[in-house]
Amino acid sequence: MDSDTRVNGFEQEAEPDAAAPAAARFRDHFDSLLPSIQQEWPELARHTLEATRGSLDTVVELIARQTGSNSEAIKEQLMQLVALTGESAHQVADSLRPLEQTLENLVDELNASLRPRLEKPLRERPLMTLGMAAAVGLVVGWLLSSGRRSS
Repeated sequence: MDSDTRVNGFEQEAEPDAAAPAAARFRDHFDSLLPSIQQEWPELARHTLEATRGSLDTVVELIARQTGSNSEAIKEQLMQLVALTGESAHQVADSLRPLEQTLENLVDELNASLRPRLEKPLRERPLMTLGMAAAVGLVVGWLLSSGRRSS
């Protein structure tokens, strides 16, 4: 009983160590894989696939039952989809890095140039700033309370 384990008195085949990470990767990418799975196997209903909750073995079994195909071939196809999805995600992340850096630089520049211009009047006239804030609060409160009364 090397490769089998007992669960509630029933013998079950132990999952190989290599399958565990594959199943976890599949589960992690399951939502993004659903359209590709449905395109590859259109006879499967989306709600039926969603009911598997991303279990690789359950999806493989479901597809095998519906199509009569070999489980190992289906599993291999699904793992290829996972690999393609992972590669696509890395490509998108790599293409977004320069944009992220540019955005960070723009925020830093805006902070350096705009903050002093906003802080100066606030420090020179604190009572006027406080009065304006109170007035804005009253107007917003009045608008919100009148909206509740009309409902």
